[in-house]
Amino acid sequence: MHLKGALHVHTTCSDGTLSIDQVVSVYTGLGFDFIALTDHDYLVRGGCYDRVERLDTEMIVFTGLEMTVFEKGYLHVNRIDGDRETLHIFNHPAELDLPLAKVIARINAVARRLPIDAVEVTTKGFRTPEYETGAIPFPKVATDDAHTRQGCGRAWIEMDCARDKDSIIRAVRNNAFWNCYAGN
Repeated sequence: MHLKGALHVHTTCSDGTLSIDQVVSVYTGLGFDFIALTDHDYLVRGGCYDRVERLDTEMIVFTGLEMTVFEKGYLHVNRIDGDRETLHIFNHPAELDLPLAKVIARINAVARRLPIDAVEVTTKGFRTPEYETGAIPFPKVATDDAHTRQGCGRAWIEMDCARDKDSIIRAVRNNAFWNCYAGN
């Protein structure tokens, strides 16, 4: 089955401007089949994602956290929870504002501590092609890191796989998807 999804979305559970219901409505309107709610670990309120269980939607809604990890400064790694499996994505490396070799060293250092499955090649949904290099030994994913309505749908992944959380996670891990960008 052909699926379209966003793996980095913020809500009012942390620093986003849209509620969970509003985010689901916007992405449904954009034709998405799945999204991952990845609010910031240090801002998310307990019980905030309880609303996900009561959503009336056909969309697959993952929950997770954008974790703050310290490795010569702070950086972010998304943890996205499936039914049985978990996906970890190193987020927006361009925001580190470091030379590529130093970014790769940070990714590798974090990968020794956490099971990194993929690396973002976007910043706020805009392509950062310098990170699409084979020197980064992980699948490269496009995400929009949406915090506002304007940020929704800038970048996403598409894949052909079964319509369930763990199949989506495995497709990302196996690099069995392609990146898409609005207007490109």
